[in-house]
Amino acid sequence: MKLNILWMYHDVMDLYGDKGNIKVLEKRCIDRGIDITIDTCGMNETCTLSNYDILFIGGGADKEQALLYKDLLSRKQAIEEAIQGNTFILLICGGYQFFGTHYIDNKGNIIEGLGLFDYYTQSSASVGRCIGNIAIEADLDGTLVKVVGFENHGGQTYNVATPFGKVLSGHGNEYKSSYEGFYNGQILGTYMHGPLLPKNPEVADFIIKKGLSRKHDNVELDALEDGMEHKAKEVILTRLNVI
Repeated sequence: MKLNILWMYHDVMDLYGDKGNIKVLEKRCIDRGIDITIDTCGMNETCTLSNYDILFIGGGADKEQALLYKDLLSRKQAIEEAIQGNTFILLICGGYQFFGTHYIDNKGNIIEGLGLFDYYTQSSASVGRCIGNIAIEADLDGTLVKVVGFENHGGQTYNVATPFGKVLSGHGNEYKSSYEGFYNGQILGTYMHGPLLPKNPEVADFIIKKGLSRKHDNVELDALEDGMEHKAKEVILTRLNVI
């Protein structure tokens, strides 16, 4: 089996070690003998998004988002074609925000989003900043999994129809929210940095299977030794008193 991943805006959207998500996907594929290719695509670079099984966009602050949003908007049709071709998309923080209708920064500037979904984000000094460790219960296509990460965002994301998970401790999409992220079966958006995947091997494998399922039927992954990963998660869950 072969897995093709495209890391978009790798040189701009890489807040809080989001590159670790790519490293985890790569390592878990290599350990299983899965042939994996990881390409990057920056601003003004030509890339055929529909050629890839997984697209990944990491997080960035207002400055980075303002820098690249026009380039991203120019790729809307290509992104829609990739979605129609069953490419799986993982979005962290700023990447997640971009797939909504718009983002209002802390100066009141409106940054247009791709408008692929109805949610939107607004940064407001009157609302508390969402920062700290977070734990959620996520439904991975019928399997409930506790997921941990680190959130640090001033933007509050509203009108999310299908959240990634229920907040067990932390904030989520909004300050003191009950739900975190977005997931519709093909696109997963989340505020969980840390990065997300090293302490959540179930989510990493879920994404790998989603990517492989684009071209292969009945994908099953060999089990890996995840003792250290689970211990790291348990530390956070214990710290948050979520067991």
